[in-house]
Amino acid sequence: MVEFFGQEEGQGLVEYALIIAVIAIAVIIAMVFFRDQLSNYFSNIGNNLT
Repeated sequence: MVEFFGQEEGQGLVEYALIIAVIAIAVIIAMVFFRDQLSNYFSNIGNNLT
């Protein structure tokens, strides 16, 4: 039982997954906060392409 809990395999994967989750949440919050500016920015890009 002690050997089972002492294993650290997969720990790095969990840490990377947590980092990616935090970054994803930060990006979503930023997109909600800057929603109007992003909408105007992409509208300008679309208008310039046509």
